Amino acid sequence: MKWKFTAAEKSAVKYVVCNADEGEPGTFKDRVILTEYPKMLMEGMAIAGYAVGATEGILYVRYEYKYLQEYLEKIIEGGRKKNYLGKNICGKEGFDFDIRIQFGAGSYVCGEESALIESAEGKRGEPRDRPPFPVESGYLEKPTIVNNVETLCSIVKIVNHGAPWYRSMGTKESSGTKVLSICGDCKYPGVYEIEWGFSVNDVIEMVGANEVQAVQVGGPSGNLVGPNEFNRTLSYTDLSTGGSIIIFNKQRDLIKDVVLNFMNFFIDESCGSCSTCRNIPVLLRQKLEKILNARGVQKDIEEMLEWSKVLKASRCGLGLTAGNPIVTSIKNFRSLYDKKIQHGKDYDSNFDMLNAVKESCDAVGRVPGIHSN
Repeated sequence: MKWKFTAAEKSAVKYVVCNADEGEPGTFKDRVILTEYPKMLMEGMAIAGYAVGATEGILYVRYEYKYLQEYLEKIIEGGRKKNYLGKNICGKEGFDFDIRIQFGAGSYVCGEESALIESAEGKRGEPRDRPPFPVESGYLEKPTIVNNVETLCSIVKIVNHGAPWYRSMGTKESSGTKVLSICGDCKYPGVYEIEWGFSVNDVIEMVGANEVQAVQVGGPSGNLVGPNEFNRTLSYTDLSTGGSIIIFNKQRDLIKDVVLNFMNFFIDESCGSCSTCRNIPVLLRQKLEKILNARGVQKDIEEMLEWSKVLKASRCGLGLTAGNPIVTSIKNFRSLYDKKIQHGKDYDSNFDMLNAVKESCDAVGRVPGIHSN
C-alpha cells in the first residue's frame, strides 16, 4: 500500500528508506541479514525504487552497527561497478537508483518511520504529526517509502519465485515467512526463518528450551505469554511480532527481572514529546517498585491497568505500547502480583517518615523525634 500511494504521487523526487535501526531489545536478525545478505537488501531497495519512481535510497543503520560501514560501502560500490546501481541500471533507460548509508544515534524511537526521517534530516529524532504521511511528504518533504530490512529482502524472493510460491507458505491470513531473533533461556539461541503459523510451543521445541515460565513475543512492546497460551500462533491475526522472541525459565523473577527492566527501557527511550509517554511509564514504575517492596495493595494493580489506558493517546508506537509489559504480565501472571501485595489492607501510602528525614538528621547529628499514635 505504501508503494502504491508513493508511486501515485506527482513528484520528480522520491526516496526509498530502509529502516535498519534495529533497536528492539532481543532483536538481532537485521544485523545478520546486513552481514550475510547485503546484496539481496540492495536489490530489494532498487526494486522498490523502480516501482515507485525513486532515484535515491537511504540505508538508515543503527550506530551500534558502525563497524559494518566499510563492508557495506564495498557492497554498494560493487553494485555500481556492475551497473546494479547508478544510471540506467542493467541497461534499462531511465532506471536510475543509488544508495547511501546514514547512521542513527542509538534512539529506539527512531524505529518509528517519521522519527527516523526526522533523524535522517539531521533533526531530533521524534515522531511527526500525521497527516501528511511519509508517502506524501517524507524525507525533505518528498514522497518517501520506509520499509524494514526483512520486507525489502522478501521482495527479492517474491520477484524471483513468484507471488503464488510465497503465498504457499504460512497461513491464509499471514502468508510467507518470518525471520525471528530468539534468545534467553534456551539451548539454541539464534536467527531462524519460519513460516507464519508456527506456534509458541513449536518455537520452544525448536530452540531446546526447558522449564519455560514465559515467552516474550515481540520484544518489550509485545506480549508476555504463559504456558496456557503456548499453543497460540505467530501470525498477523494472533501473536504478531517484529521478530523478537525472548524465553524465560522458571528461575526468573518475571516482575523484577523482566517487567521492571522493560519499564526502565521505555522510560529511558521516550522522546518526551507526548505527556502520556513522558509521565505514565514513570508512574507505572513507581507502582511496580511499591509492589516489589512489599508495600503494594490490590488497588495498585487495578490502577496500573487503568493508567496504562491513558497511553493510547500517545502518537507513536513506543508510547502506545509502553504499558504492555505491565498489562500483559498482569493478564497472564496475575498470581505473581497477588503474592507480592498486602492482603486485607486497602491503602498504603508507601511513605516512611523515618527514612524521609534520615539524611537531614544525619547531616546535623539530630535524633528524629517522631511519635506514633
